[in-house]
Amino acid sequence: MLAFSLGLVAHRLKFPPLVGYLVAGIVIGFAPAVGADQNIANQLSEVGVILLLFGVGLHFSLQDLLSVRAIAIPGAIAQGLIATPLGMAVGWALGWSPAAGFIFGLSLSVASTVVLLRMLQERRLLETERGKITIGWLIVQDIAMVLALVLLPAITGLFQGEAPPDLSVMLRQVAEVVGKLLVFTLAMLVVGKKLIPALLHYVAHTGSRELFRLAVLSIALGFAFLAAELFGVSLALGAFFAGMVLSESQLSQQAATESLPLRDAFAVLFFVSVGMLFHPAIMIDAPLAVLATVVIIIIGKSLAAFAVVRLFGQSSDTGLMISASLAQIGEFSFILASLGLALGVLPNEGRDLILAGAIITILLNPLLFGALDRYFARRDQTRAEEAAPEATEEEGDEKEATPTREPIPETALTDHVVLIGHGRVGRYVSKQLLEKGIPVYIVEDNAEDAAELNANGIEALHGNAADPEVIKSANLGQARCLLVAIPDAFEGGQVVEQARAINPKLRIVARAHSEAEIDHLAKHGADFVVMGEHEIGKAMLGELNGLKRPVTDAMASMATAGPIRGR
Repeated sequence: MLAFSLGLVAHRLKFPPLVGYLVAGIVIGFAPAVGADQNIANQLSEVGVILLLFGVGLHFSLQDLLSVRAIAIPGAIAQGLIATPLGMAVGWALGWSPAAGFIFGLSLSVASTVVLLRMLQERRLLETERGKITIGWLIVQDIAMVLALVLLPAITGLFQGEAPPDLSVMLRQVAEVVGKLLVFTLAMLVVGKKLIPALLHYVAHTGSRELFRLAVLSIALGFAFLAAELFGVSLALGAFFAGMVLSESQLSQQAATESLPLRDAFAVLFFVSVGMLFHPAIMIDAPLAVLATVVIIIIGKSLAAFAVVRLFGQSSDTGLMISASLAQIGEFSFILASLGLALGVLPNEGRDLILAGAIITILLNPLLFGALDRYFARRDQTRAEEAAPEATEEEGDEKEATPTREPIPETALTDHVVLIGHGRVGRYVSKQLLEKGIPVYIVEDNAEDAAELNANGIEALHGNAADPEVIKSANLGQARCLLVAIPDAFEGGQVVEQARAINPKLRIVARAHSEAEIDHLAKHGADFVVMGEHEIGKAMLGELNGLKRPVTDAMASMATAGPIRGR
């Protein structure tokens, strides 16, 4: 409840909800009356880590990585080579062991997957070249951290003895771990590549959503457990590879959707449990160390990223966007800190510095992007004032590519039907309209469906129609009708309300599943609300009375027939 409350407050203040979850953990840690059990919280949060990395694996695309490998791989390595020694220097200044400094520096080198992906989605940068470079960079970092989780116990063990480590022993330990990792990887690629998709396809054919959801959860947790028990690798790595193998399956999108609620719920517990360990006194006891940590994350990592991006021929604008994207730390940093504590290497002060650095940089990350937005706006305004009226088209294109938020162009269609949602109802409606030669503009929140529509010559936009910028792209002022075919009446009400504000005379038809939803949509401005159950009942009664009329979709007929009347 506290995580929800503070997460909502953080969102209201334009910060990632992750900040609210961490603060909730801090509050709980200082409220003994709550009776929080740190041990149980850690166990439940480990499930969150497994599902989180399973989700990372589901989004892992080898093709996307290969397309940007020339810049993503050296960039991620360069950031690690900058942040890790700087972190070790801070550890040395604080009197820590070299192993503690190594873990501390490594924790500062990796960005938050959750924060970064949500930021790219909000700014519609996922499908752009800048977004693909950033995601490729993130994937390389994630893989490096997954390998670090496996190798860290063997590596840090070499720092703990007073005597110089035996090179043969070191090589044998590393070779043993890497050998197990290779065997596990081959097993997953050879056996898992066929077993996991086949299992999911079989379960999908049962038609049971409950069994499919349970299958996804069992695959993530089961393979994580097998990886740890049989091959000695981490639970996180097992879940990551299970997700990566599953990403090859056609059901990967559905698997990701089914795992999201559980993943998010347990991930919240992970952040809360981490916050419970944080001691804000570190801000007073070691302010210089906190400042040094933040400087390494925001300035040290950013300079390394910017230098690599420019070195590989990308524009300074791309370099600034990528640098700002990676100027924070998150979940992998917490995992490394927890492992360092479990190994008895990292002191509690190091964990507190990592947590302080994460909270501060996550708070500052939106401010960095706001500063970049203002910088780009002022620069573009200055260029526009100085440029001659006969500016070339190439210069205009370059200008459009600079902002950190990808603009959504307004469709050129006129006298068209705007269709929100392309599921079972939307597909039927669009087919009927296109067969009659009526132009259609579709807004669909599934990226693959939107891409397929565009490939077939149908103008479609991937996004949430409740987003004001998305709905504005539909050119509602010149549209003949708006059809809201999504099954969510709450979201549909937001779409209807915004559309009515843009064009008060627009005909709007919406879809509902209950009388309460009909009232809700009509209240927000829908001219006609269709309830599927009513239409089915009318068709059945028509057949019973001998009318012999075919069952037709009311939305399609209303969109193509005469004027739409109120319900």
